[in-house]
Amino acid sequence: MRAANVIVAEVLAELCTRVAPGVTTGDLDRVAEDMTNRRGAVPAFKGYEVHGRVFPRSVCTSINDEIVHGIPSDHRVLQAHDLIGLDFGVRYHGYYGDAAVTVAVGAAPDQEAERLMRTTREALWAGIEHVRPGNRIGDVSAAIQERVEREGFSVVREFVGHGIGKRLHEEPQVPNFGNRDRGLRLREGMVLAIEPMVNAGAPEVVIKEDGWTAVTKDGSRSAHFEHSVAVTEKGPYVLSHL
Repeated sequence: MRAANVIVAEVLAELCTRVAPGVTTGDLDRVAEDMTNRRGAVPAFKGYEVHGRVFPRSVCTSINDEIVHGIPSDHRVLQAHDLIGLDFGVRYHGYYGDAAVTVAVGAAPDQEAERLMRTTREALWAGIEHVRPGNRIGDVSAAIQERVEREGFSVVREFVGHGIGKRLHEEPQVPNFGNRDRGLRLREGMVLAIEPMVNAGAPEVVIKEDGWTAVTKDGSRSAHFEHSVAVTEKGPYVLSHL
């Protein structure tokens, strides 16, 4: 799983260097798929099916008010000051890796956008700190929620983190909200994909006509960060961190 997640991390790092005004999300998707194939892995999202709907591309590219599951397109051109969430996963030798990052396009982001991204990133690490044997899922969830709401932002509730291993999505679910000392107790050997999705405005979500792209109901911007994290006796092992 570490090997799978290193591939994910390398692809995301390269995509971040390619994000610029004038680049299309389709361009980013082709880079991700080519890098993955050259490393002997398979894109995890391409062909993924939910309720009869099949995701058609390799990376999720979610811009501004798009929270998650944005579909890359050669007609979607990045503009200066956009925020783009890049969510990517692979299957490698039977095991999955999954991670996400949000970056600003072009010039430095405005103060709210910078604060939104920083808060979401810090919330992810606050949750990761609790990925230890004997803790509970609620300890992870509460740490994320507390960090987000302290800044006046809101946590998306319709989408949550998850277990990961020989399947992309496994039990348990890992909400980004909850109460400490509640939920499944963590034990060594578990691997969790922890992924706070944070809105600058209200938490409500709407799904676009493509059946995949989730957007904020009020049109506010959103940020998304994710790591795959193993529970070990020494504490959290962030598999998707280079």
